[in-house]
Amino acid sequence: MGVLVTYKTDASYPFRRSPSWQHKNGSWHLAGAPRKPQFPGAPSKPKNRDREMVTLLVATSIDPASINPANALLAMPGWQPLPSLQDMKSFSNQGVRMLVHGNSIIREDHLEKRWEDATGEVVDEVIFFSKHTAVSNRPALTVHPIGVPHLREGDVAPQGGKPGWAAPPNPRIGPWLRLLKRIAESHNLVPEFEITLEGTHHGPETNKPTMFLEIGSTEEYWKRQDAAQVMAQLVWEGLGLGGEADVGNWSRKDGVWVGHLLSGYSLPMEDPNQSKVEKNIEIGGTWREAIKAAFEATKLAFPGGEILAHLDHKSFKGWQKNALTGFLGEQNIKIGKPNDFY
Repeated sequence: MGVLVTYKTDASYPFRRSPSWQHKNGSWHLAGAPRKPQFPGAPSKPKNRDREMVTLLVATSIDPASINPANALLAMPGWQPLPSLQDMKSFSNQGVRMLVHGNSIIREDHLEKRWEDATGEVVDEVIFFSKHTAVSNRPALTVHPIGVPHLREGDVAPQGGKPGWAAPPNPRIGPWLRLLKRIAESHNLVPEFEITLEGTHHGPETNKPTMFLEIGSTEEYWKRQDAAQVMAQLVWEGLGLGGEADVGNWSRKDGVWVGHLLSGYSLPMEDPNQSKVEKNIEIGGTWREAIKAAFEATKLAFPGGEILAHLDHKSFKGWQKNALTGFLGEQNIKIGKPNDFY
């Protein structure tokens, strides 16, 4: 495990604000005139709203671990079909929209931009359903942010995204991970399924706060309807579609929030003279760029917050740990202590 960039709440910061809103006369208003929807029947954003979020859910029909949770969620009350968007089916339920396409989940970039251009709505966050793979083949339910910050410009991105990019982590990741564990336990999927936070490692490209909800790790488990039902219930409860308060909204003050998790492969460090290195500038690789991209993306997700780095010291050799702590200090990124997180 590598560097976990996290957020510690600032009690003076009241709630998450979308940059598309302006404060005037005691309430929040959409900046500028609302755009006219470009296809009939699409929901249009009212001129005035008080912090209402538009969440975009995305699923693909070619992945059972994606479409099964989506279908289970669509079977719950309140969903209405909308006109197709670029051959993608779309649905609406309160402030939530769902797109279902037939392509790779990690290759359809900027779906939020396409939705905004077509409807005039402003997407505040994107949540994807997908499968999870692992060498261990262990059954797992995972949550994670996305990006490929360790790749250099010009590199091929085999799992989608843009080299050097990281999406803002969705503020719901930490609270939903805890909620996922509770729901999975209530469905008797624990301890068979591991509930885990996964490292940042793939696309698609988006600039909105984002997270993936995944079922793993083999075809047998991708098709499990009980796992699909758990993921659907996670979204149902987490977004408050059943009438309860949503979970993980930026208005909450839960103490510590989860940002990007950079595993070892996302921190490539090349040092030909490992034990003799004296300065981190002598260590090659894109580890610095990965940390900076993850840090900047996390700042975007938590404006006004304090960003801390958590190091799993057992995962690093001495020279690596020295380089990481030195670079974090140079970047004025505070390294948290255990009681900052637990």
